[in-house]
Amino acid sequence: MGNKSSKQILWYNLAFMAFSTVWGFGNVLNGFVYFNGIQVVFSWILMFGLYFVPYALMVGELGSAFKNSGGGVSSWINQTMGKKIAYYAGWTYWACHITYIASKSSGGLKALSWAIFRNAETYDSLPTLWVQLATLVVFLFFAWVASKGLNPLKKLATVAGTSMFVMSILYILMMFGAPLINPDAGYVSMEFTKETLIPNFNVGYFTSLSILVFAVGGCEKISPYVNKVKDPEKGFPKGMIALAIMVVICAMLGTVAMGMMFDPAQINASEEAFNSYVSNGAYWAFQKLGHYYGIGDSLLVIYALCNVIGQFSTLVISIDAPLRMLLDNEDSREFIPSKLLKKNENGAYVNGIKMVVVLSGAIILIQSVVPGAAAVLKQLTKLNSVCMPMRYLWVFAAYIALRKNLDKHPAEYRFVKNQGIAKFFGWWCFGVTAICCILGMYSDDIFTMALNIITPIVLTSLGLIMPYLAKREREKLQ
Repeated sequence: MGNKSSKQILWYNLAFMAFSTVWGFGNVLNGFVYFNGIQVVFSWILMFGLYFVPYALMVGELGSAFKNSGGGVSSWINQTMGKKIAYYAGWTYWACHITYIASKSSGGLKALSWAIFRNAETYDSLPTLWVQLATLVVFLFFAWVASKGLNPLKKLATVAGTSMFVMSILYILMMFGAPLINPDAGYVSMEFTKETLIPNFNVGYFTSLSILVFAVGGCEKISPYVNKVKDPEKGFPKGMIALAIMVVICAMLGTVAMGMMFDPAQINASEEAFNSYVSNGAYWAFQKLGHYYGIGDSLLVIYALCNVIGQFSTLVISIDAPLRMLLDNEDSREFIPSKLLKKNENGAYVNGIKMVVVLSGAIILIQSVVPGAAAVLKQLTKLNSVCMPMRYLWVFAAYIALRKNLDKHPAEYRFVKNQGIAKFFGWWCFGVTAICCILGMYSDDIFTMALNIITPIVLTSLGLIMPYLAKREREKLQ
């Protein structure tokens, strides 16, 4: 008994594990920029209370019910809705990473530019065509690395991710201490009134909500730990509530810290200014922080170097891991043409990687016509906020299906006992995610909106075509 309890995870340990997985500095920046400074506080509270908390608790129930299925969304769908639907879930997870991969290539070059030149102008002033061609070269290089079956950057990704997490917390602590160290640094004054905190519920507000949904998603990654928590029925919800409180506090304090640095009026002064803050705001934040403490650009360089390692290592993993999750699944293979299942001598799915190259490379090249490198990064941020949350839809679909067949899937932990309340939250979170993704497609810029609409349609269509191609292939062999 003593040995068993020593291996169990305590609820607060689970909360910290989940926190480092879900939350990041970029979430604070995007919320601040897209939601008019400290007005995002109101939106964060709503998003956490009405979406994130039930989402996390539903994930806990799914992980508990399917504790022997690896904890993946595809396995949940396979258990509740069948293997063909599970294939579509796996495809969605892979397809979402196509836009993500394109953004990692651009983000890595941006971080490298900041680490070397320590300013925004060098990168942003380059012709977009040059930047996108360089991005394509970087992407092709790391696709080649992935094709060699080499993932030497996995450990670096973990180190970089941990250091970025530490720097996010450090930013908040140091920013609140800055006025004591350097009271005459010229901080932005803030007013906490009803008018400054309640947002304007206009088109821009609702079409940006996908940014917040994207920010709080991904907690299904900790589902395998549900049954390892001490007293899961009580411990897991305590851990998730603690996670929500920690994220809320960081979101609030991080927003206030940014409010001391940046004036929303300057961010919204023009489209160019807005684009520049989206792509450079995090670097400016650490640059200013270093100057407040009289240590120059040291914090900026550290942050930029961590980001370079993180972006490029994540790029390799994102090319390789989602593809393996899709193609390694024996239940999905009958819906996939055999050519995509071909491996090279290194065990890499070469034709799958080629498909990634074509799709992500197309996004990179299409964006060469966008006016300005900063606008490209802003466009990729919005595109990711439209595409990436689509994978969360399968989490809620699996939960709804689970509650419809409760007797077949026993679990140590249940989100709520009442079936009506459980199904309501399942459909609620599904609807919020779907609506935010659809609204997020809207843009004043026709090209951006076309990219936001066409990309998910193309990726979804490919997923629908694959089973048909696989079926035709089998018929020819008979």
